[in-house]
Amino acid sequence: MKTTNKKERLVAAIENGTVIDHIPADKTYQVASLLGLFNLSTPVTLGFNYPSKKVGNKGIIKVSDKFFTDNEISRLSVVAPKVILSIIRDYEVVEKKTVETPNEIRGIVKCNNPKCITNNEPMQTLFHVEGDMLTCHYCEKEQDINKVELL
Repeated sequence: MKTTNKKERLVAAIENGTVIDHIPADKTYQVASLLGLFNLSTPVTLGFNYPSKKVGNKGIIKVSDKFFTDNEISRLSVVAPKVILSIIRDYEVVEKKTVETPNEIRGIVKCNNPKCITNNEPMQTLFHVEGDMLTCHYCEKEQDINKVELL
């Protein structure tokens, strides 16, 4: 019988697709919902409350046969910045990147100013990002990125 020193994987490997790792545990379902994962026909594995040195307890999502667009990744950065995206092809990680919040966020977040033109006219929102603060391009209202309402 062959023995191995490798730790057993907590979640099964996928052949092709994307792994989203180091999600703050309490954001795991929000990330899955935001990316429309509950509507996919391909296998999706959600795990949360795994121990993590980076974020305390983490979530992990494995999505078979799905590769995310830049727009989807931008949406992800609003609720869970600093997650690690791993692109898997033939069971191997071919690309790994940390999701960063962009300098501008378009069409993802609702302005919390009821008088803002984006809440009264059919137009896309635009926010400038500085740290944890978003500033509406149109009305200049500031809001905390951790308390935003997503569109």
